[in-house]
Amino acid sequence: MEAGIPNVLIVDDEPDILELLELALTRMGLDVTRASGLSEAKARLAERRYALCLTDMRMADGTGLDVVRHIADSSLDLPVAVITAHGNTENAVAALKAGAFDYLSKPVSLEQLRTLVTSALRLPVSAGQTEKSLSPLLGEAPAMQQVRALIARVARSQAPVHISGESGSGKEMAARLIVEQSARAGQPFVAVNCGAIPENLMESEFFGYRKGAFTGADKDRDGFFQAANQGTLLLDEVADLPLAMQVKLLRAIQEKRVRRVGATEEETVDVRILSATHRDLAECVRDGSFRQDLYYRLNVIALRMPALREMHEDIPQIAQQLLARMGGLQAAKFSPAALKVLSAYDFPGNVRELENVIERALALCVDGLIQPDDLQLKPMVSEPQQAANGGKYPLTDYLDRVEREAILEALHQTHFNRTAAAKILGVTFRALRYRMDRLSITDKDKQ
Repeated sequence: MEAGIPNVLIVDDEPDILELLELALTRMGLDVTRASGLSEAKARLAERRYALCLTDMRMADGTGLDVVRHIADSSLDLPVAVITAHGNTENAVAALKAGAFDYLSKPVSLEQLRTLVTSALRLPVSAGQTEKSLSPLLGEAPAMQQVRALIARVARSQAPVHISGESGSGKEMAARLIVEQSARAGQPFVAVNCGAIPENLMESEFFGYRKGAFTGADKDRDGFFQAANQGTLLLDEVADLPLAMQVKLLRAIQEKRVRRVGATEEETVDVRILSATHRDLAECVRDGSFRQDLYYRLNVIALRMPALREMHEDIPQIAQQLLARMGGLQAAKFSPAALKVLSAYDFPGNVRELENVIERALALCVDGLIQPDDLQLKPMVSEPQQAANGGKYPLTDYLDRVEREAILEALHQTHFNRTAAAKILGVTFRALRYRMDRLSITDKDKQ
């Protein structure tokens, strides 16, 4: 191998396939080493370092999964891609779960092979990045340490990651951190709120359209997939996708190809899929509102963001760090009593709510010292206590109940169509979603 030329290990027990792969990779300017099966691959991996390993799934003396596991068990910092039979979704998902960087389906497309190799060779060096890259995720509780460790691992693959967690727990931040440490850092990152798109516009928004495809289509337009090409697409609130769109999305993810509305041919897209929702996606599968096959493809790697109440011991530290970020030139600090109040509060809105509380306290505090009253955190008041006060005190509780009733009335009028309900209430969709999260209004309130 010449100095500076990446070396790729290809593993297959069929000489013809090895010949074709070597020819394609050599034309890309790469140095290629062959291995005719699992045993020879292990020997080659012990001899030298490689920039990429490309292995077939089925071989006489083992499988591609065995190669993936051997590389992982040997702690080799080496991306490995598996070639699977066409349409074998189960093997592709199994390879990604085992730690494969990506997969290719037979017959191997030269375009997709080039894209995969380019992405693998762009992977940043793993050592020494975690602490700096993950600094926005605060807290030292075991649950948060596990999140940071998992992000560092999944960033170095192309596997779909499903991020779950309550509203305000930092799901989009986790997605962005995955991207920052991945081979797609610096490439497009497109975050899509699946619940904010009218159903009749879903297909054109995701896949784009051709000029003349429908009334008003006066020019070609890219969709989210084209905008995220070579980068990452985050499907936020993915549980809100209608079933008809779920079918089309599943095919786009499996085939890595999309067809614009009004087009006759498909186009290849290179997009890593991340998804997130505050709802229980497995429960959505059980109640029939979400397709099991799409769930299987999105939930290859599961990442759960802990609620702030699960990290009570970290709340003072997190609050201090957030205050330092927000304070700027204002040298503000918490009184011991204020930190005690923060530690005792459950924060149903999680870190997002804590940020809002601190921002408000900064505006209210005197001489830069935040006191309990500046936090304006209402204690949890039981219903019998509220009834004893005539039901209207404390005022914030009463107003929350009135707001909740108004939102639920609008949602029931529109059969829980949030876009339509927002119009009735005279607020933006984003404002309605924020209020629903704050008031813990979910689809369970449909009954």
